[in-house]
Formats: sequence, C-alpha cells, structure tokens
Amino acid sequence: MIGKIKIIICVLIFFSLGTNAQKKEMAQARSDIKSGKNLERVEQSMKQLLKDSANRTNEKIWLLLFEAQKKQYEQGNEKLYLKQKYDTARLFNSCLNLFTTLEGLDSLDARPDKKGEIKLKYRVKHSELLNVYRPNLYNGGIYFLNKQDFKTAYHFLDTYINSADQPLFSAYKYLEKDKTLPVAAYWAVYCGYKMGDTKATLHHTYLALKDTAHYAMMLQYLAETYKLENDTARYVQTLKDGFSKYPKFPFFFPRLVDYYSDLRQNNKVLEVCKQALKADSTNTIFKFAMSTTLLNMGQYEECIRLCDDLLKQDSSMVDAYLNLGLAYFNQGIEIDKKTGDQIKKKKMIIQSYKAALPYLQKYKTLAPNQKDRWGLPLYTIYLNLNMGKEFDEIDHILKQRK
Repeated sequence: MIGKIKIIICVLIFFSLGTNAQKKEMAQARSDIKSGKNLERVEQSMKQLLKDSANRTNEKIWLLLFEAQKKQYEQGNEKLYLKQKYDTARLFNSCLNLFTTLEGLDSLDARPDKKGEIKLKYRVKHSELLNVYRPNLYNGGIYFLNKQDFKTAYHFLDTYINSADQPLFSAYKYLEKDKTLPVAAYWAVYCGYKMGDTKATLHHTYLALKDTAHYAMMLQYLAETYKLENDTARYVQTLKDGFSKYPKFPFFFPRLVDYYSDLRQNNKVLEVCKQALKADSTNTIFKFAMSTTLLNMGQYEECIRLCDDLLKQDSSMVDAYLNLGLAYFNQGIEIDKKTGDQIKKKKMIIQSYKAALPYLQKYKTLAPNQKDRWGLPLYTIYLNLNMGKEFDEIDHILKQRK
C-alpha cells in the first residue's frame, strides 16, 4: 500500500513539474509575442506542445501559436510597406500558417459542451481577420507558380479553394460570391498537371471548368490526364468535347485523327476532317489530314483535287507532294489489278505513273532521308517507264538500305 502511495506521489510531482514547465514556456511565449522577438521560436514551441494529445484541446496554446504567426506576418507586411528588404516567400508562408492554425482552432471551438450546445467564441473575430488576408493565399499561389514551384503553389491555391467549404468562413458564402474561385481552381489543376499528379489535376476539375477563359486548356489537361490513367473512354470523350467547342484549337484535332487512324476507322477520320474544314476551310493542316485519309480510303481523285488545291495555297507542304504522287501511283496499281484489254491497261498505267513521277521526285528532293516512302514507288515507275539511269540509281539505293 505504501509503495502505491509513493508511485502516486511521484506521478503527481512529475505532472506538477511538467505543468509548471509548460506554464513558464507559455508565459515566455506571451512575453516574446508582446515584444515582437523570438517569434519563430515561439511558433515552434507551441507547435511542439500541440503534438501532445493532452494539449490539443488547450485553446490558450492555439491562440499563442496564432499570435506568434500573426506577429510575423504583420512584421513582414510592415517591411514591405516601408520598402525594406524582406523574404516574399516567407511572408506568403506566414499567411498560410494563419489559416492552418485558425481552421484547427475553429474545429476545437465548434465542439459541443457537456450540455451538447455549441457556443462559438472565436469564429466571427477570426473569420473577419482571415477574410482580409485570404487574397494573399491566391497571390501566394500565383507567386510560387511563377517560380515554377508547382507543389507549393498548389498548396496555397488548394487552401484558398478549400476555405470556401470551411465552417469558419460559412458567413461569407465564397462559393456563391467569390468570382476568383474558378480561376484559382484552374491554376490548381495546372499545377497538378505540371507535377504529373493525376489526383491533384482532377481534384478541382468541376470548379475549374467554370473558368471560361481557360476552358480549352482545361480540356487539354483533362484529356492528357485521362490518357495517363489509361481511361480511354474519358480521353476520347474529352477530345470530342474539346474539338466540338474549339475545332481550331491545335490540341484536339490531331489526337482525334490519330486515335481513329490507329483503329483504322477512316470514315470517322474523314468525318473529323470535314468538321474541321467547316470551321476553317483554308486551314492547310486540316486539308492535308483529309488528303491523307482520302488516300488511305482509295478515293484518289478526291485526294488529287485536294492536294492540287493545297499546293496552290502552300507550295512548301512537303508531304502534300507525297500524297499527290501516291494518289496517281496507286491509281496505276489499281488499274494493273483489273482484268481487261492489256494494251489499254498498260497505256493507262503508264499515264498514271507519268502523272505521279514529278511529285514523287519533288518529294525525294525535299525529303531525301524518307527512302521508305519514295523508294519503292519510284523504283516501280522508273522500271515501267524504262528510265534506265534513274532505275539503276534507285536500285542501288534500295539495295544499300537492305
């Protein structure tokens, strides 16, 4: 019995010593805050106390932590106002700390008492204060974004956006009244995208899509994110949505064309090209894509007409010479497969090869390294047109390639 009493006494003594040490620590914190000195030390000291679960409901510690952080923020603002040298990143981080601390204290403040009643002591005062500071969360996000510190920028923007759902700010109805929220959400998505973090990219998507100024870019980030997640259905649907709304935007058209081309769905590729040309009938990229599709579909006359038109518009489009040459060349191949009068067939084949020749030779000159494209067609043409010198040259090139 005596032994148990001794243990209890020792526990009480240690508890008393710990309590006294904590009181001294808090008293020193108050003194430092009042003098504006050792504020970082005070901040770390109070954070250390709050790591102990027994202290997490101690409002006084939370308030001392807040006062130390607020004093640092005010000192930084004062230096900026006086145009004195100060760490801008540190100032923004001080602002962020205020939100983290007071949102934590608000959760404690909102707990019901023994009677089950909630009596808020701090919410009005603290929300009024932070509402004034809140724009600097957005400004801090943009600041770090410009520094290409996307992780930190995301943290600021995410805090800014999430404040709209915090009970601490319920009186301000940010979701209804804050017109900057969709823009902040867009930049948060952008940061997630730049980090390659698909979860962060998609987290604020719904809100970011309300930012009409960046809607096309949003759809691009979403499409690329869905592709990273191997969500083909959403990837393709986003491409369709983007192309439907912004047919001239450079991202959606080529990827839709590539997607359907890989599936050998030429009819769908052709449909996309026709939609694109309705939006911009003079766009050379749209015209070239359509010419390639027509070539692949065996619609050679349409391909020839389109390539002629394309080269009149822009004679520097190298691959248009290839498509035009191959369209004539393939016509000759198709004629050769048919049955009928051999003399007439031979004449038509020669005619097609002669028509193809200048375009394929032009392509060979402009793209000499693309032997896989111009090699065999020119070999066949030179052979059939009895062009001995040119045939020997191409034969030598093709043998070297093997």
